[in-house]
Amino acid sequence: MTEETETKTETVSPAGGSRTQRFAEWLMRREERRQEKESNLEGLMKLNFLVSTATLIAVAGSTSLTYLMMAWSWF
Repeated sequence: MTEETETKTETVSPAGGSRTQRFAEWLMRREERRQEKESNLEGLMKLNFLVSTATLIAVAGSTSLTYLMMAWSWF
């Protein structure tokens, strides 16, 4: 019985502490979502660059091939 009350008192914290803890958890989740969005945007920017370069190759030919080689070396 004493073990149960000890665990209950450990998990249940005062109102201010639980609000602070919830706020900290919310901040952590928000930061994780922001980082996921940034990594998605990074990938989209790289894809956009490669597609644009490939379009130049299709239109302009060998001159654009040089640009593709430069783009490939940057990644």
